[in-house]
Amino acid sequence: MSDFVLRGGYPRLYDVDVPSEAYYENYIATYVERDASGYVNPRNLSMFRNFIAACAANCSNLLNLTGLANDVGISVHTARSWLSLLESSYVVFQLQPYHANLRKRLTKTPKLYFYDTGLLCHLLRIQTREQLLSSMQRGAIYEDLVIVETIKRHQNAGRQPRLFFYRDDSKIEVDLVDITDSSRPELAEIKSSATFRPSFTRHLSHVGELLHIGNESQSVVMNAEETTVVGNRKIWSMRDWLMRN
Repeated sequence: MSDFVLRGGYPRLYDVDVPSEAYYENYIATYVERDASGYVNPRNLSMFRNFIAACAANCSNLLNLTGLANDVGISVHTARSWLSLLESSYVVFQLQPYHANLRKRLTKTPKLYFYDTGLLCHLLRIQTREQLLSSMQRGAIYEDLVIVETIKRHQNAGRQPRLFFYRDDSKIEVDLVDITDSSRPELAEIKSSATFRPSFTRHLSHVGELLHIGNESQSVVMNAEETTVVGNRKIWSMRDWLMRN
C-alpha cells in the first residue's frame, strides 16, 4: 500500500517506466509554467508554486485561507483565487462538513485534500517508504488516500459521491460520512496505524448514535494486513477498502 501511496495513480506512471520524482517535478513545472501562466501573473509563478506546497503541508486539515496566505506572503483574495484554480485543475478539492438539524454546533469549514497522493508526497518531499512511515504527515496522507479513492470508487460505479466529514464544537470528529446511498449511510474513521485500538471507535459510537447509523455501517479503515470485525464493526485494511465495488 505504501508503494501506491508514494507513486500515486496517474496512468502515465504505469504506462511508461518513469521515476516518480522526475514525473512529478515535470508535472509541476508544466502545470505552473504552461497551464497556470494564463491565470497567474508571471512574476508570481514561484509564489504560486509555494502556494501549492503550502496546500500540501495543510492537507487533511480544516481549510485556513488566511493561514495559507500568510505562509506564502499573499493576500487572502489571491489565496482564494489560486485555490479555485487548483480545484478547477483537479489538483485539490474541498470536503464539506456534514450538516443536519442536530442539537450540536457543527463546523462550517471544509477540509482540504489532494486528488493524488503521489503528487502530495512529492510536494512534501517524501520519496521512500521509510520517510512516509516516519513522517508527521503520515496520518494526513493516508486519510487523503482513503477519501479520494472512495470518491473515485463511487464515480467509477456511476454514482454521484456524497461525502462529508463530521466535526462539532466539542471537537468530536469522524473522518468520513458517506451518504451516497441514502438508504445505507456509512461512517468511517481513517487511521495510519497497523494495530487496532478500541479508542479508534469512540467517536464512531457517538456520531453513529446522533445520525442513527448502526455499528454494522461504521468502519475503521487502517493500514492493516487484513480486514476483521470487532464489535459488529468492520475493521478494513486500506487495500480491501480501496478494492470495494
